[in-house]
Amino acid sequence: MIIYLAGKITGNPEYRKQFAAAKAELEAEGHIVLNPAELPEGMSPAAYMRICFAMIDTADELRALPGWNCSRGARLEMAYADYIGKTARVIHNILNGGTE
Repeated sequence: MIIYLAGKITGNPEYRKQFAAAKAELEAEGHIVLNPAELPEGMSPAAYMRICFAMIDTADELRALPGWNCSRGARLEMAYADYIGKTARVIHNILNGGTE
């Protein structure tokens, strides 16, 4: 399954670590992970969102990291997934199996 990760990036000094941990767990389960935390820095928020919407369109499912609701971008991604009928789940625990 192809999974897109959503979560708080802006203003979160731990985002790379959090996204990497979630990606590693999902890949260990055999999934392909689309990780917006791996995009290059320096683009506009609109440019990031266009890329992220394309990744969401490509994914089979969206998984949101803890704290996603504190991110304007992640809230928009979750709303977009809902709008297009994409399954979206919240990861409550990044480590120890990512309980949904």
